[in-house]
Amino acid sequence: MRLKKQKIIELAFPTLALVLALLAWEFVVWFEAIPPFILPAPSLILETLVTDWGTLYGSLLVTLRITFEALVVAVLGGVALAMLFAQSRIIERAFFPFAVIMQVTPVIAIAPLLLIYLSANTAVLVCAFLVAFFPILSNTALGLASADHNLLDLFQLYGASRAQQLAWLRVPSALPYFLGGLRIGGGLALIGAIVAEIAAGSAGSGAGLAYRIVESGFRLKIPRMFAALLLISLTGILIYLVLTAVSYLLLRRWHDSARGREA
Repeated sequence: MRLKKQKIIELAFPTLALVLALLAWEFVVWFEAIPPFILPAPSLILETLVTDWGTLYGSLLVTLRITFEALVVAVLGGVALAMLFAQSRIIERAFFPFAVIMQVTPVIAIAPLLLIYLSANTAVLVCAFLVAFFPILSNTALGLASADHNLLDLFQLYGASRAQQLAWLRVPSALPYFLGGLRIGGGLALIGAIVAEIAAGSAGSGAGLAYRIVESGFRLKIPRMFAALLLISLTGILIYLVLTAVSYLLLRRWHDSARGREA
C-alpha cells in the first residue's frame, strides 16, 4: 500500500509541475498582452494544432516515415556489422573508425554534400540513418563482446562452432545492450530527420514537420510553429515509450534491469 502511494506521488508531482508551468505561461502572455507572433499562449497553440491539423498531420506522416525507415535500416546495418565485428577483431579495428567518423561529423554538415549526389528525400533518409546507426552498432558490439568468458570457454570445450556461440550465447548477452542502443537510436533518427529536412529545404507534398517550422517562421505564423514543435516533442516521447515497452517485454522474465522495475 505504501509503495502504491509512493508511485502515485512520484507520478503526480511531475504532472502538477507541468500543469503549473503551462498555467504560468498562459497567465504571463495574458497579463503582459504579448502578441501571438512573439509568444503564443498554450491555449492558442492547442487551438492552432486543431485548426491546422490537416496540414500538420500530412507533414507528421512524412517525418514519421523517414524516421522509421532510417531506424529499420540502422538496426539491420548496425546489428549485421556488430556481428561481423564479433567474429573478427581485425575487421572491427579496420572498420570501426569509419563508424566513429560518421558519428562525430555533424549531420547538418553532411546534408548539403549528400544533396549534391542524392534527391532531397533520399538525402534526408541517409542523414537520419547516419545519426541512428552508431548507437545501435556500438551498443550491440559491446553486448556481443560482453558475453561471460567462462561460458565461452565452456562452449569451446564442448566444441561449439563460432555460429553456435554467436546464436546461443553472444546474441542473448547482447540483447539488453542492443535494446538500449535502440532506444537511443529511435530518438536520434527523429532528430536526424528533422535536421536533415531543414538542411534539405524539402517542400511541397513531401514536406515534413521541419519544413512547416521554417515556413511558419518566415510567414510569422508562430502559433503553427509551436504546434509543429509540440508534435515533434510528442512523437519523440511516444517513440521512446514504445521502444521502452518493447525492451521491458523482452527482458522482464530474465534480465535484472527489467525485473528490478517490477520490484
